[in-house]
Amino acid sequence: MDKSVSITIKASNGKTYPCRVTLGAMRRFKQETGKDADNISGASDLAVFVWCCCFSACKADGVEFGESLEDFCDLVDMGALSEFTKAIAPAEKKTAK
Repeated sequence: MDKSVSITIKASNGKTYPCRVTLGAMRRFKQETGKDADNISGASDLAVFVWCCCFSACKADGVEFGESLEDFCDLVDMGALSEFTKAIAPAEKKTAK
């Protein structure tokens, strides 16, 4: 299953960046926060993780990504974060009846 999503940063001339979970994103999150990605708690951690995912996906895809963490947090709304979390959430297990 493809876990790639795109985040649109409205204030940056509507630029769309690739955004997906990679090992690089998880490592970058650890460097930024001192936490492992499986310990994300709250909107602030989630915003940092999404920034890391965009940064990493852009680097891997050869897309220029010049948004600092602070600018990214100022430009991305909660709707984009919600879309991201829905896209990467594990598929619900179906139970037999």
